[in-house]
Amino acid sequence: LADAQHNLGFCYENGTGVNRDRGKAMRLYRLAADQRYADAQCNLALCYKDGTGVDQDPIEAVRWYRRAADQGDATAQCNLGACYMSGTAVEQDHAEAVR
Repeated sequence: LADAQHNLGFCYENGTGVNRDRGKAMRLYRLAADQRYADAQCNLALCYKDGTGVDQDPIEAVRWYRRAADQGDATAQCNLGACYMSGTAVEQDHAEAVR
């Protein structure tokens, strides 16, 4: 179910086969993310980072990046590292950024 919710969210985010609705995309990502689906957690983090379908919230973005990164999602690990490198919503920590 989480995989389908994530994929449908991606379709709504990009307008693939449906009218683009970023709010609906964010809600679908959240449903999948709450089921520990790492791809959805990473995409949800991106929504919070960019303010896509939700108010921009870098602290919430880091929280979701961390959840996905802890499951081995490479994109989330890279993006979380970038947050530590720049000090975005976390204390700047170069050692943590490259971990």
